[in-house]
Amino acid sequence: MDYRSQAELWLKHATDDPEITQQLNSIINDENELKECFYQDLKFGTGGLRGIIYAGTNRMNIYTVRKATQGLANYINRRYTGGSVAIAYDSRIKSQLFSREAARVLAANNIKVYITKELEPTPVLSYLVRNLKCSAGIMITASHNPSKYNGYKAYGSDGCQMTDKSAGEVYNEIIKLDVFNDVKLCDYEEAKKQGMINIVENSVYESYVQNVLSRQVRPGICASSDLKVVYTPLNGAGNKLVRRVLDTIGVKNVSVVKEQENPDGTFPTCSYPNPEFKQALQLGLEQLEREKADLLLATDPDSDRLGVAVRCDNSYRILTGNELGVMLLDYILKGKKENGTLPKDPIAVKTIVSTPLTQKIADEYGCELIDVLTGFKYIGEQIKLLEEKGEENRFVFGFEESYGFLSGTYVRDKDAVVASMLVCELAAYYKNMNKTLSEAIDGIYSKYGYCINNTINFEFDGVSGLKTMQRLMDDLRHNTPKTISGYEVIGVSDYLLSEKTDIISGEKKKINLPQSNVLAFELEKENKVIVRPSGTEPKIKFYMTVTAKSHAEAKEMLNAMAAAIRHDIIKKYAQ
Repeated sequence: MDYRSQAELWLKHATDDPEITQQLNSIINDENELKECFYQDLKFGTGGLRGIIYAGTNRMNIYTVRKATQGLANYINRRYTGGSVAIAYDSRIKSQLFSREAARVLAANNIKVYITKELEPTPVLSYLVRNLKCSAGIMITASHNPSKYNGYKAYGSDGCQMTDKSAGEVYNEIIKLDVFNDVKLCDYEEAKKQGMINIVENSVYESYVQNVLSRQVRPGICASSDLKVVYTPLNGAGNKLVRRVLDTIGVKNVSVVKEQENPDGTFPTCSYPNPEFKQALQLGLEQLEREKADLLLATDPDSDRLGVAVRCDNSYRILTGNELGVMLLDYILKGKKENGTLPKDPIAVKTIVSTPLTQKIADEYGCELIDVLTGFKYIGEQIKLLEEKGEENRFVFGFEESYGFLSGTYVRDKDAVVASMLVCELAAYYKNMNKTLSEAIDGIYSKYGYCINNTINFEFDGVSGLKTMQRLMDDLRHNTPKTISGYEVIGVSDYLLSEKTDIISGEKKKINLPQSNVLAFELEKENKVIVRPSGTEPKIKFYMTVTAKSHAEAKEMLNAMAAAIRHDIIKKYAQ
């Protein structure tokens, strides 16, 4: 079927949303636009769905949401008797609508629904699944993507994002379905009356907050530090819970960035609401300087990631996710050891693209450090393995370099609410020693070495972009570069082939991790480059790690490496 015929079919059947009719009529004679909207079905993977909000099979709309949910319902009904699903949503455009449409499909398939009464952070959804003993969970969010995107994260019964196997089974159910003829649907209000759709009670949120508070390392330390904090929820879902938790632990002086305080899926002050990027933090940084606060906290729209900046001298310093991960691990292990709450044989988990400096911190405290693939679901998976052995108390901390952190096992996803609390504890701890977090991380670098990291992204939009990214990865896989930025490549780990190769000796070793389209190039002098296509965005990511004698030298090395990647790799393959 050609794309115009598909569009005409949608014009005939997709009548529940007037916007879709308007959109289709506006592009019906534009072959390129029709192709972008219909050349594929929006793929359901381990991150669920994510796409631009618009008409078409390759877009986020009520029909693609309904079809995905019908596939999930079929999966649940095959595995469970009397299944149930928790649903939450963030501030994005149509998030509440999509959550209700998903609830209607599930209820029509005789699956009980627990849905939040208002927007909530992603970690709350993970908690709801576990607390309410649900078969699965759905979080309507596109995390930190631009405002034109929305998404649909699917969770398993353990409260962790679905792994490859489970997501694959749901996808196999989805592809069997016709988007218009095979989806069951019921009336939302009628389903509520019948008890098939239930609004989550406040007591569950209270329970979540108590679990967050239980992760304090040094209770009371914030109340005695007179910490001054600027906070921005970036127009997302973190505002209420983050502020409540900070107030409870004694952080009373919290100034909120007013322009970014209230939920707004258009994100009017920043086109890319990602706390990894300075542009998203700009208003908060200005307020940090203006008010001479100690630190800035920024949670992304679904409040699972946390960005931090700290005032130092007469300016500020934005801390990287790796720097926060290193300091938090050091703080948690040190604090628990001091107060006698460090478990026997503690375990921390990080992703393979996160800083190797963590290993030195873990070694000092006798903590086992486990490396997993990129994606917090793999950290959650490690907690589940511990839980199955009755050893979940051994887990002390998990993090990924992209500003995702978790302390505790009450949820199985990154949690910016608990991370905000712990960063305030961390800042208070050092403030009581007359140190800033900037001085704290520099002290760690001085002790363990200047192992510095940076990530650069290259976007490849549309149909042609996907092909370019695949070609780039294929070429790197089959034509290993001899050098990167002047450093000899001495080893390659191919996580798709599950094989690590020593270039010098030719020796090959098996990688005991799930297959993933990731390449890691080990360079001489303890440097490293990891490359992978994003699982949620149309971009290739390069993770760079350098080791130097000083911070200035490391920065210079990172800049040179980034320039070399742009010139020698991206320019060559993206033509």
